[in-house]
Amino acid sequence: MVSSSSTKRAARLAKKGKGKRVRFQGGTLFPIIILAIAVVRLGTIVYARQSQPEADASPPTIEDHWHAAYGFSLCDEEGFTQLAGAKEETDANGQLISSEFLRTGVHSHDDGVIHWHPYTAAAVGKRATLGVFLDVYGVELTDDSLKFPDEQGGKEYVEGETQCDGEDGELKVIVWDDYDDPGAGTTYVSNFNDIRVDSNSMVFSISFQPQGTEVGKPDWAAQLPELGAVDDSSPVPTSISGSVPPGETLPPGATIAPSQTVPPGGSLNPTQNTTEAPSGTTVAPSSNSPPTTG
Repeated sequence: MVSSSSTKRAARLAKKGKGKRVRFQGGTLFPIIILAIAVVRLGTIVYARQSQPEADASPPTIEDHWHAAYGFSLCDEEGFTQLAGAKEETDANGQLISSEFLRTGVHSHDDGVIHWHPYTAAAVGKRATLGVFLDVYGVELTDDSLKFPDEQGGKEYVEGETQCDGEDGELKVIVWDDYDDPGAGTTYVSNFNDIRVDSNSMVFSISFQPQGTEVGKPDWAAQLPELGAVDDSSPVPTSISGSVPPGETLPPGATIAPSQTVPPGGSLNPTQNTTEAPSGTTVAPSSNSPPTTG
């Protein structure tokens, strides 16, 4: 049985501690610091996991060599037009001039055909989009405008501004999964640069015509197999003149011209003679599929 003196002592202690806060040794600053460190560490772990690039094994891969027909249907031009230049031009030293071609392996041959044989991860899997090809030639395509660089004529077509015989022009891209497809294709009205190149023998008609104009395939689409066979056995370029974009590596075995400057943050690997991407640099693929109609 508990004595009355012990009961009274416990009551006095309880009364004495009533309303007082429990404090850590050294005050409240220490536990706050510990909590902050824990939060920062947790945030770092979550960010690192989300930032890891997903492996993309979907085609096209570096082993693939695809071809797609393309053409521009413009209201002030008769029929379909093509982009000029094969992007395989070299300088006086025999080195490639186009860094975008070497970086992606995507180009044309003045034939209305996209030759898609990726040299790097910049043009494989989900990164294989219509915008990659247009970038090689400096063509700017947005939801409401199409602009060609000076070397391609420098013309610009803008919805709401450019007239087609007194009518408003409309930008759209029609896509067929196969050059032999007799259907009407799929019409895209926005996010044109994100349109996937996800199979061989596709067809792309990039159009600026009056609203309601039906646009078919370029005339040469029917000859796609013959046109695409031109460079089926083309070797990977071995050198480039100019600046290599940071964040991408050159094809295996490719060399940098002696006069070149290694990109900021890059390094020269003497065993492979390639320009290494800066640490932590990645190419972010588009995550949104462009809306379609039809």
